[in-house]
This record gives sequence, C-alpha cells and structure tokens, in this order.
Amino acid sequence: MTRKYRIIKKLLWVVSLLPFGVLYALSDFCCLFVRRFYRTQVVRENLRTAFPEKSEDELRRIEKKFYHQFCDNFVEDIKMLSISKEETMRRMTFSGLDEIKRRHDAGQPLHFLYLSHFGNWEWISSINYSMQPWGTSAQIYHHIYNKVMNQLFLDLRGQYGGVNIEMKETFRRILQLRKEGKNYTIGFISDQQPKWSSIHHFVPFLNHDTAVFIGAEHIARKVDAFMMYGRMSRPKRGYYHLDIIPMEDHPATLPENTMTDWYFRLLEADIKEHPEMWLWTHKRWSRTKEEWLKRQEGNEEKE
Repeated sequence: MTRKYRIIKKLLWVVSLLPFGVLYALSDFCCLFVRRFYRTQVVRENLRTAFPEKSEDELRRIEKKFYHQFCDNFVEDIKMLSISKEETMRRMTFSGLDEIKRRHDAGQPLHFLYLSHFGNWEWISSINYSMQPWGTSAQIYHHIYNKVMNQLFLDLRGQYGGVNIEMKETFRRILQLRKEGKNYTIGFISDQQPKWSSIHHFVPFLNHDTAVFIGAEHIARKVDAFMMYGRMSRPKRGYYHLDIIPMEDHPATLPENTMTDWYFRLLEADIKEHPEMWLWTHKRWSRTKEEWLKRQEGNEEKE
C-alpha cells in the first residue's frame, strides 16, 4: 500500500464519518455541477435511443433523477469506509438467500448471481454478512487502471469477508473455489460492453442490438452452478433491497445463451420501471452488430 493511497483513504474515511444527512446534502450540492459537466451528452444520447417513445420532458426528468442517484452512490460508497456492520445490514437487505442455502445443503456448492450497474451495486458485497456462517460470497471485478481507485474498491468490497476475483482470472479461480467444497455465491455484473475480441452474442436490449458478455452462463454450464438474478430496489434514500430470484439449477440442460437472454430481459424490465437507477454514463452501444459483422468478414478474408 503506497503512502499516497494511505493518505487518500484516511481523508475519505474522515468524510465517511459525517452523518448520512450531511452526506446526502453534499450529494445534492455536487449534483448541481455533475449533471452539467460529467458525460451529459453520453447520458442524453443513451436515454434518447433507449426510450425513443418518451418526450424530451420525460427524458430530462429521468436524467435529473439519474444524476441524483449517481451522486448518492458516490457518497454512499465513501460511507462504506466507516459504517458499522449493524447499520450496513439495516440499510442493505436481501431476500431469497434460503434458496441458495437449500441447494448448498443438497450438494450444489456454486451459485452464480446475475447483477448489474443498478442502484448502488457496491453495497451488494455486504451479502457476505447475511450468508454467515453457512456461505461465502465472491465478486468478479474489472481491474481499474487508476491504482489508487482500484485498491480502494478492492478494500471496500473485501471488507465484508468476500472474495475478489479479477475478471481475467474468473474461470481458474472458480475451479479453485469448487475444489474447496465450500458454499460460494459469486456475483457477476454482466451489463458491461465487451471488447471487440470478446463479442460472441447480441441481444435485443433497450431498443438496440446489444453486444453482451456470456461469461457467467458459459462458466455456469461447465461447473453446474445454480443461476439467479438479483433485482435491486430502493425503498427510500439510503436503503436498498436485493431480491434474489432463482433462474436455473442446471443451465447446461438449456440451449446456449438462454440464461444470458433471460438476464437481459429481466434487467430491461427493471430499467424500464426505474430508469434513473441504471448507469447511463458509459457508451454502452458504441460497438454495433454491423461493425462487428464487418470485422468478422475481414478476419475471414485474412485467413
């Protein structure tokens, strides 16, 4: 751990000691500026193409609510540095864990949980508190190029006792976890845009033909993992609930990509109901199917 990181983490820890009311006032103040300068055009273009049926007034209302959620996530993540276990479990609750335990008791130790950038996804790592002593959580993460931010989020996610698994190490690490014979519930945030080289499947999603990751399903088929979907809601500000919905006990018995398609249908329904809770700041649809097909043709010609 570098001296720079220790200093930054200490400063953030001091900020995290502020009451939630003060932190949310800070969030409201920051939102006045963030929604005007941070990827505003990307957010507007994403919303406009995802919801062509909505008026400009409707889209602006969604945009405003989204930026409030976005800024709330920031202060809530800082609060993770000092919040107590009791307060965490009061503010981030779960249902459906009994389904995981039942399958573990029946001899199925690996359970994959589809998640997304919806609500405050970082708080979900506290699921490990609710699974003790019979289970352990793990989460797949994508390495952040900024070393300070990468270490900070690793610390935040790992402080609940779960296992952090870097994306490129996913399959190897899951095989290791299976050998341990313990009950592991592994979270896959699967709504990112894959790199060109990782595109193998497209789904209709929010009015786009969308390139998607198929890794969670692909690995689940190999290790016979029970697959679930996490539906997040926000009962009120500063409180979240994740409803864990069973999907399939043995995904290899279904045609390929069935689980992936199902996941995106569930996610799309959640986004349409509460569009402000999804992360709209990324160029989610910059890699089109038309361009991908052209690249495939080019590769075939080279061969």
